[in-house]
Amino acid sequence: MKSEKIKLRALEPEDLELLYEWENNDSYWVISNTVAPFSKYTLKRYLENSHKSIFETGQLRLMIELVPEKKTIGTIDLFDFDPFHMRAGVGILIADDAERRKGYASMALKRLIDYCFTTLQLHQLYCNILANNSESMELFKKQGFIQSGIRKEWIKTSEGYLDEYMFQLING
Repeated sequence: MKSEKIKLRALEPEDLELLYEWENNDSYWVISNTVAPFSKYTLKRYLENSHKSIFETGQLRLMIELVPEKKTIGTIDLFDFDPFHMRAGVGILIADDAERRKGYASMALKRLIDYCFTTLQLHQLYCNILANNSESMELFKKQGFIQSGIRKEWIKTSEGYLDEYMFQLING
């Protein structure tokens, strides 16, 4: 899954340090529903099992890598995979601040959508986005996702509760 500027690739053992840094960055925890850090041991075990199919694990994480630099700048995930209803959730992180707002997330999402609808033959994708994340809403809207719902005061933060918007992209 490659374009001129980015490539989506499988996890490699060499990604351990990046994953450890990103998963333990508490500024991302509110969007990933995490409340505790991950150990290197846990992440190493995750990497060791990352070769398993989405049909086995219900999830797929791909690294977003710049081409030709081979610089890994983030991840894009499929989660909550439902093979009966043929749907999955999508999450994306461009962890390198210097690489944000350059279109890489949009390129990665476009590649993932193509993979999901062509290779996995999914019927739909969805994502949940916090009300204060307008950039993410624009990213998903740009790829055809439509807001289909809102959960009022859904996510607790240190500043109070945030609404969460649900977006869907239906194939066909």
